[in-house]
Amino acid sequence: MLSVGRVQTPVLGLVVRRDLAIDQFVSKPFYEVVAHLQTNNGETFSAKWQPSEACQQWQDEEGRVLSKALAENVVSRIQNQPGTVTDLEKKPKRNAPPLPYNLSALQIDANKRFGLSAQEVLDTCQALYERHKLITYPRSDCRYLPEEHFSEAGSVVAAVNTHCSELAKVSGQLDLSRKGKAWNDKKVEAHHAIIPTSKKTDFSRLSQYEKNVYELVARQYLAQFMLDYRYNETKVSVEIAGGLFKSTSKQLLELGWKQLFTSQQGQVDDNGGSNEREEVGKLLPDLTVGEILSCTAGKLMEKMTQPPKHFTDATLLAAMTGIARYVEDSEVKKVLKETDGLGTEATRAGIIELLFKRGFLVRKGKAIHSTEAGRALISCLPDASTKPDMTAQWEVTLDEISHRKQTYDYFIDGLTGQLKSLIDYAATMDTSSLKALPETPITKGKRKTYRKKQTSKAKSRSLGK
Repeated sequence: MLSVGRVQTPVLGLVVRRDLAIDQFVSKPFYEVVAHLQTNNGETFSAKWQPSEACQQWQDEEGRVLSKALAENVVSRIQNQPGTVTDLEKKPKRNAPPLPYNLSALQIDANKRFGLSAQEVLDTCQALYERHKLITYPRSDCRYLPEEHFSEAGSVVAAVNTHCSELAKVSGQLDLSRKGKAWNDKKVEAHHAIIPTSKKTDFSRLSQYEKNVYELVARQYLAQFMLDYRYNETKVSVEIAGGLFKSTSKQLLELGWKQLFTSQQGQVDDNGGSNEREEVGKLLPDLTVGEILSCTAGKLMEKMTQPPKHFTDATLLAAMTGIARYVEDSEVKKVLKETDGLGTEATRAGIIELLFKRGFLVRKGKAIHSTEAGRALISCLPDASTKPDMTAQWEVTLDEISHRKQTYDYFIDGLTGQLKSLIDYAATMDTSSLKALPETPITKGKRKTYRKKQTSKAKSRSLGK
């Protein structure tokens, strides 16, 4: 069966185009130059060459230098040459705790951390909410909390400490009087963010999936009561033989809430909304603008361009929730916010699973690949139905109607015209790519078997198998 929908088809189009880009990708070498610098006191650090506008003809669209001769020339010019500090910037910086989860953010982190599909996370959340009463309503698109909930923090934290011994270790560092940006009545509409409840239960009765997802939700909630992550950032610019070189360093001041996301190896886990790894490395020496340094050596770094990565559940959900990044029409992109997305919190997992059930997508490990049928379908449909621009604009207009900023007639008149052109195209479109697919007739008996298998798989997932 071949199906087309205003959300499922643009999502399939994202995967197909990504796969085609990977298939057609040809790796090319590119070059970077690093200058090894030394102060008069013998302190050392490195700085990376920043190509000037005159080098653009030897760069790709991402600014990478493709000419080895150009990079070699820079290396030879800076060797044993003096360098002058032209700019120095020192700033104290801080990152507030990541907001509590909405469903998509939770699905993204659960996929990164535990490899759970979007549907598995939704099913697990439903069990935690309905059966165990351990988390609040899960199908929420909001990451904020009502201010009246702040008074319940003590009982919620007590329940978390009962269930999660690992998280209880940081209880002494929680400040339950700390009221951060997460509590904001103006940002809460129908539902608030997903957080733990104050209910206590026998945690051993939960499946491993349920324990994992609960701990993610709990960790994100506890982070609200911890100090900001603070560090000093220093940026320096050095001119050597007419070329610009830059270096940056971070000095850790307070780990704060990131302690919750730090593994036993001391690495910051790429989950829980942190979305970054620790980058606190070697500190820069104390420098001053105008100071003369010595370039003891220039090093040529040869690297290879890398193809785009296949989508995973996490990155595909991220694409659906931040669809503006994939919209091509500049006028449509202007009206989209970063939070505008395809589908809703409650439907995104179902859309992705539907594409698997229809045979348009397959999983290979964590990676999501388009099938021959998925590619054939996208190739014969009009571009407007396979790209997110049109339906993203519809989402914006529907949201405006819900807030009484736009009218029903305005939306339906434009929609009618678009549908007519799509239907006219469908009558004449080239379906040769579909005809080339192998025939797979399904009898009534086979349909029953198929449905039975899908029901069995759904039950297995809900049980954490």
